Amino acid sequence: MDRIPILRIGDILLVSIQVDLQDQLAVTLQEDLAERIVTTGCSGVLLDISGLEIVDSFIGRMISTTAAVSRVLDAETVVVGMRPAVAITLVELGLSLDGVRTALDVDRGMALLQQARQADASESAQADG
Repeated sequence: MDRIPILRIGDILLVSIQVDLQDQLAVTLQEDLAERIVTTGCSGVLLDISGLEIVDSFIGRMISTTAAVSRVLDAETVVVGMRPAVAITLVELGLSLDGVRTALDVDRGMALLQQARQADASESAQADG
């Protein structure tokens, strides 16, 4: 069975979806990503969906659920590379992707994750001090 590669870049896992996600592949991706977050201890996930031409309600929920699972495992998720047609479809389907941060591209997504990490470190230092 095919799997979507999950690459580690420092403290961030990069998931670049370059194929149309079938339901089983999406479920496998969620399981694989959760396992990688636990085994690596990474604090950030970049979910690059620039390769997705079409998003249906299942895929929209999968993105939202993936971000929620990552958050529970102490990793922030940023979705990058969303095409305008995909954004329009998500809104038309009524999927707001609550709690999911977005950025236009990987560079901006990395910057968001770094800002979040710095904010967390600052809050921890204040709590300890």
